Amino acid sequence: MSLAHGAEIVKRTEVTHDAFLGGRLTIAQPAKGFRAGLDSVLLGAAIGHSGGELLDLGAGVGTATLVALARHPALAATLLESDARMAALAADNLGANGFAGRGTVLTLDLTAPGRTRSAAGLKADHFASVTANPPFYEGGTAPAAARAAARHMSAAALDAWVKTAATHAAPGGEIIFIHVAERLAALLESFSSRFGAITVLPLTPRDNEPANRILIRGIKGSRAPLTLLASRAVHTPAGRAFRAEFEAIFRGDDRLHW
Repeated sequence: MSLAHGAEIVKRTEVTHDAFLGGRLTIAQPAKGFRAGLDSVLLGAAIGHSGGELLDLGAGVGTATLVALARHPALAATLLESDARMAALAADNLGANGFAGRGTVLTLDLTAPGRTRSAAGLKADHFASVTANPPFYEGGTAPAAARAAARHMSAAALDAWVKTAATHAAPGGEIIFIHVAERLAALLESFSSRFGAITVLPLTPRDNEPANRILIRGIKGSRAPLTLLASRAVHTPAGRAFRAEFEAIFRGDDRLHW
């Protein structure tokens, strides 16, 4: 499905075309509302499997998947997105960046019943990697700071995302989420009841600042204990420059090692 084809179920919307990975990728995304950025790049760069199949839950316009495909030539992907407009842009982005033959976009709610997902072609116990960048807030809209804590996606809603990831990951497959640091407790509860070898990487804006993002990874079927990694600062101490490790990731020269 493509916006350029004028499909009736997809309303045209103003889009921008933004460069990622130092210009290796060009991503079309809505000019307003949620826009992919550093979180999406970090999620795509966090994948450890260089081959097999990737499932991206709530894929949006496909940025995290495209980063992973650009980094891993043997990887194929399925992108699951409930918003038809975003799914159409994801399909267009796959084609525009030369990955049409390596990616499939399904317009489907990830919390739909298992039989519905199966009927759509989503296989259980299948994917080597499952990734997600769940929305931070209920309804996907960020409230004013004073009301933010009350509007975060509920633990039950987050658990539904993890449950779907667990259903479709292959035995031994990796499940990777990126989210705001204050939701770590809810994610740990959901992950620890389903996966082992859980690894948590806190990300801070700069040294000696609180973490504002976490990456969490679990392995389906593993019984290995949890590993809490040292936090990593994304920016240099002064200004907005990235530390060398993250500059290499954002330019597409390296993946995230964790």
